[in-house]
Amino acid sequence: MNRLARWVRAEWGLLYVTVREAVAKRRLRAVPMTVGAVCLTALLQYVQNQPWGYQVVQDAGAVRAEDPLWQALLRTPLSLYVPALDLPVWGALAQILFVFGVAEICLGRWWALAIAYVATLAGTLYARVGIGLGPHAPFGLPWTDAQVVDTGPSAAVVGLAVFVGWRYGAYLTAGAVTLAMVAEVLLKENLAGKEHLAALMAVGVLCLTVALRHRYGRFGQALRRVRQPAAARAETP
Repeated sequence: MNRLARWVRAEWGLLYVTVREAVAKRRLRAVPMTVGAVCLTALLQYVQNQPWGYQVVQDAGAVRAEDPLWQALLRTPLSLYVPALDLPVWGALAQILFVFGVAEICLGRWWALAIAYVATLAGTLYARVGIGLGPHAPFGLPWTDAQVVDTGPSAAVVGLAVFVGWRYGAYLTAGAVTLAMVAEVLLKENLAGKEHLAALMAVGVLCLTVALRHRYGRFGQALRRVRQPAAARAETP
């Protein structure tokens, strides 16, 4: 039991403390972007299930690979909040509330939004590339997938979960999410699963970029200090 407690503390301790303190001090005011995202997703779900609203949501936030690129890019920001029609909306709302909320607290509002958008955009662009490659290429897609609506909030949720896990040392959690997405593709090969993998690859590049900047940024500062004359180093705090 002690070993399990130590593992839980090492894996999620820093995340838990960070989120608990923010929520205890500010309640829902700690996650205004997340609250807005949950409300917008619920509103879009309601509207698209009305006889008059389905086409409105499709025109504003449904992205398909067959759409012109400029149109898809304009719709992509809103597509983060358009839940899939064939899945229960409460699942999407719970994912957004939890993952977006943790990311907003731990990364900040704008970082969380940027990573969510990058993950979603990666899936959107991959679909076009995959269809161009064709079904027989290793990362290709059949032409019929050009008519399938993109993943909605799920790619953003997956990307944020992995980035936050990596940033806060929850490496096993980030690895488990990645393995789950790989298993999804192996068990049920579809557009959504492959878009999730594309989102993970984009977030992986972000993680690598941040890590290299952090490491070599400090290394560069240390190297500049070493190259300074002794008198200058003595004056440098």
